[in-house]
Amino acid sequence: MMASKVLTLPALKSLGQLAEARPVIAIDTREQLPLGPFTRLQTVRGTLNAGDYSVAGLEHLFSVERKSIPDLAGCITGSNRDRFERELWRLQPYEFRRLLIIGASDDSGILNFPYQSRINPRAVLASLYAWQARFGIPFVLAPSPAVGARLVELWAIYWAREKCHEANGLLRGYWRSAKARVPAVGIY
Repeated sequence: MMASKVLTLPALKSLGQLAEARPVIAIDTREQLPLGPFTRLQTVRGTLNAGDYSVAGLEHLFSVERKSIPDLAGCITGSNRDRFERELWRLQPYEFRRLLIIGASDDSGILNFPYQSRINPRAVLASLYAWQARFGIPFVLAPSPAVGARLVELWAIYWAREKCHEANGLLRGYWRSAKARVPAVGIY
C-alpha cells in the first residue's frame, strides 16, 4: 500500500521574508537598448519567453513588450506585422501584460512623429488600438526611456505587492481553517 503524501506549499514557510523582498526586473538578453536607468529596483539579464521585461521568478505571469515608435512603424508592414502579431499572441496568457511604446506621451506624438518611411501615421495609431482590442493587451505611451523604466518599476512593485497580498490571504485562510478545527478550550 502506498503511503499518502501530505500536500504542502513550500513557499509559505518563508512568507515572513517576503515582506522585505523587492521585485527584481528581468530584462531579456535580446533587448539591445534596455530602458533605463532603473533607479528603484535591481535588474538581471535573462532569456524571456515573451516580452522584453518581467519580474524575476514570475516570468510566466508578468511581461512587458517595449517598442520605440520607429520599431512600431516597422512592425506594421508586411511579414513584420505577422511576426509582431505572433509576439502579441504569446503575451495573451500572461496575467500582467503591456505594450510599452517609447517616444510619445499621447496620440499626437505618434501622429506627428517624423517617420523615415512613407507609412501613414494614422495607420500606426489605428494598429495600436486594433491590437489592444484584438489581443487584450493595453498599450501605454512613454515620452522617454527613463519614463518607460519608471513605469516598468512601478508596475512590477505594485503587481508584486498584490501577489504578496494573495499569498498572505492563502495563509490566513489556512490558519482560520486550522483554528476552526481545533476545539476551543474555555474557562469554566
